[in-house]
Amino acid sequence: MQIDILTIFPNFFNSPLNTSILKRAIEKNQVSINILNIRDFSENKHKKVDDIPYGGGCGMVMKPEPIFKAYESIKKLDNFKTILVSPQGKVFNQSYAKDLSLYKQLIFICGHYEGIDERVKNIVTDEISIGDYILTGGELSALVIIDSVVRLLPNVLGNQESWKNDSFSDGLLDYPHYTRPREFRNMKVPEVLLSGNHQEINKWRYKQKLKNTFINRPDLINKLNLNSDDIKILNDIKEELKINNNY
Repeated sequence: MQIDILTIFPNFFNSPLNTSILKRAIEKNQVSINILNIRDFSENKHKKVDDIPYGGGCGMVMKPEPIFKAYESIKKLDNFKTILVSPQGKVFNQSYAKDLSLYKQLIFICGHYEGIDERVKNIVTDEISIGDYILTGGELSALVIIDSVVRLLPNVLGNQESWKNDSFSDGLLDYPHYTRPREFRNMKVPEVLLSGNHQEINKWRYKQKLKNTFINRPDLINKLNLNSDDIKILNDIKEELKINNNY
């Protein structure tokens, strides 16, 4: 995959792209990341990329010319997305990440100040938000999306099955994880995980996923197409929670 990032703060990405999964993916040529400094495309002698808004108001607005020039300098592959990270966009989730991972090229436009000139949206295919809050600029949002997408690319993770069990991959939160020691400060690993019975382990894990989701994100439960077995498990969970006075 080819990823191009248009930003006025290219150094922002230095550390994240040289760490952990992203670093390994780049080193193995599973993803190529190209960062363009929008200021390099400004015709202003001071490399200015913003101006006062028409109609008045506080703050500054990013000018369209340098963004268009930076965008037009990028060689486009045959299937690509141009993404503007913005509070007005569609909210990002795991399903969206899977969709983006199928493209050969992603181009990110990172806004700043009060926003970008509206005309830039003519080159945008997707406007994406990572949540209902405001950040200083689009770089953090772009990085969140990039990290989420890159880990879904073939052979990026050490175990290709890992992401399939992540929270939200099937609409549910993840199940609890345990490792050695078997007992720590009187807290024990659930016996089923020590049984070696993988069928029972899988049943336990699925129930825990339903339980975690029901307790922490009940809104997600309402979006699922539960079958009769799921409903029975969920009813058992509700009864257990009532007995334990936790629900």
